[in-house]
Amino acid sequence: MQENYLAKWLNNELSEEELAEFKNSEEYTSYQRIIAISDGLKGPDFDMEETLVALKNKRTLQEPKVIQLNPFKKFIRVAAAVVILMVGSYFYLNSLDQQTSTQYAESKQVILPDNSEVVLNADSEISFSERKWDKDRNVALEGEAFFKVAKGKRFTVATDAGTVAVLGTQFNVENRDGFFEVTCFEGLVSVSYNGKETKLPAGSSFLAINGKVIATETTLTTNAPTWINKESSFKSIPLKYVFDEFQRQHNIEVEIKNIDANQLYTGAFSNTNLDLALKSISMPSQIKFKLEGAKVLFYVENAP
Repeated sequence: MQENYLAKWLNNELSEEELAEFKNSEEYTSYQRIIAISDGLKGPDFDMEETLVALKNKRTLQEPKVIQLNPFKKFIRVAAAVVILMVGSYFYLNSLDQQTSTQYAESKQVILPDNSEVVLNADSEISFSERKWDKDRNVALEGEAFFKVAKGKRFTVATDAGTVAVLGTQFNVENRDGFFEVTCFEGLVSVSYNGKETKLPAGSSFLAINGKVIATETTLTTNAPTWINKESSFKSIPLKYVFDEFQRQHNIEVEIKNIDANQLYTGAFSNTNLDLALKSISMPSQIKFKLEGAKVLFYVENAP
């Protein structure tokens, strides 16, 4: 039998003579049996919707399960977080320094944890740690303050210009821009300035202006600075600092024209009587002033 009879037979291309010859062959019977069996085979039915559902269920089973907590357990967790926050806030707030400040034309008294007294002058601020006070009596000062220190451990006043240390005494510290002065009214005060320590007995002062230490020989006879009694006094101090103090005490904006701000001034002015204060500054300095609302202009005689 020709080798291509099978292909022709499957394609129904055999002639009558070739078909007769192919049927008489042994291979024909085998091929007929294979065809009969193949016709009885049936492929499985395919349901698209059922298959998609099965895949979805399988993916759901593979996802991690989320267990719903009991509402009471949720409450416990929230309460615990609140407690932790409150405790943390308490310790944080207690670690912060206590601060007290004054505005222009204002003074204020502060009682420290050891009953030491501090009186703040206008435009000033002190800060200290109440939690650490028993082992470290330290006060940071910006501006001016008068201290009456209770006897005890070392008491320190820290400024950006210098440090003042005492055991128990009364003293005044003024720390302004370019101006640093310490005055001892009782006991003994130690002043550290630019790495050098100076001892101040009662009635003496330490003064530094623009980084230069100024010798002071006047012996004080009062037991407190004059500003405690509502008066600002000066001894050979440049007018610039006099004007600054006037502005702080009266909350009046100061302008100057044709005036030498380095001119020295000796005198005092009232912290409560504006008109008297203006005259107390202008007359000794031989200058004029013009007050308009909350602003004053100081000028020399030939100024317009």
